[in-house]
Amino acid sequence: MATVRLEDIRKSFGKTEVIHGVDIDIAEGEFIVIVGPSGCGKSTLLRMVAGLETVTSGEVQIGGQRVNEREPMERDIAMVFQNYALYPHMSVFDNMAYGLKIAGRPKAEIAERVAEAAKLLQIEPYLDRRPRELSGGQRQRVAMGRAIVRKPSVFLFDEPLSNLDAKLRVQMRLEIKQLQRRLGVTSLYVTHDQVEAMTLADRMIVMNDGRADQIGPPLEVYANPKTEFVASFIGSPPMNFLPASIAGAAPAGAARIGVRPEHMQIDAPDGTRANATVLYTEALGAETLVHAKLGDGSIVTIRQDAAAPRPSEGSEVKLGWSVRDQKLFDAQGQAV
Repeated sequence: MATVRLEDIRKSFGKTEVIHGVDIDIAEGEFIVIVGPSGCGKSTLLRMVAGLETVTSGEVQIGGQRVNEREPMERDIAMVFQNYALYPHMSVFDNMAYGLKIAGRPKAEIAERVAEAAKLLQIEPYLDRRPRELSGGQRQRVAMGRAIVRKPSVFLFDEPLSNLDAKLRVQMRLEIKQLQRRLGVTSLYVTHDQVEAMTLADRMIVMNDGRADQIGPPLEVYANPKTEFVASFIGSPPMNFLPASIAGAAPAGAARIGVRPEHMQIDAPDGTRANATVLYTEALGAETLVHAKLGDGSIVTIRQDAAAPRPSEGSEVKLGWSVRDQKLFDAQGQAV
């Protein structure tokens, strides 16, 4: 295990700055998820930690040592890629053992490490197979096994589950979390999936256009977003936004209030705060999502229990919510 420190990390391509100063101290054994939409800089940030991208300015430290000038193989890290990056002509055993062979480790040690990792990942029956003979989930386990056998100080994951189907992603998510806890290795994990981020992270870095909009534990970020972007990106369905003048909080246009779908109610006992027209509803089993349109054209979503009466499409409803559940954002999108 090792600490990781990113100090005012910046990255430019020519005159274009794509990472605008990221700072974070990561504790030993901590699981950090870097989350954000495509093009926000999350993979670039991870690749700078790995040494696959140069740092324009700032400092990357691993285990208290500056590593900016070190090659990837000198950083004591292991990386798991989105496309698995397995050698198609090699067996599972040889794929997992390759890094150790290059490092000149004894054959007996290599065999022992591969056997330990294969048992941990439940891929012992597949050690003689080629990658083309494996399912997507099995290939991902091999990629993780290749990282585990190196016994690195830091694991780096670059969207490792994005090529898997939805059901397998849920299963692999659980396995990765359990594996990281068992091994206790400091980990940085990149994803565009905010559900993955919420379920895996000890802390998350929410990236927005090359900036870390917010860093914190998932539930803290969800409950107290620091920017309108974070409020809209974290949460499914996303937070509803309305002109603040509806609640009498500020002059129209000067700010917006945000209310989570689960906090917005139809015919709420807290009283009417907005009138809306129901557009359509989605019955999802345990819950129902009601999508409605406000007078100013804004679309909002209300999450309600499936047992609650479901309004008909085109009906007029009164929406309410508790003031304690609303968030206020200024004209620049900052929480106030």
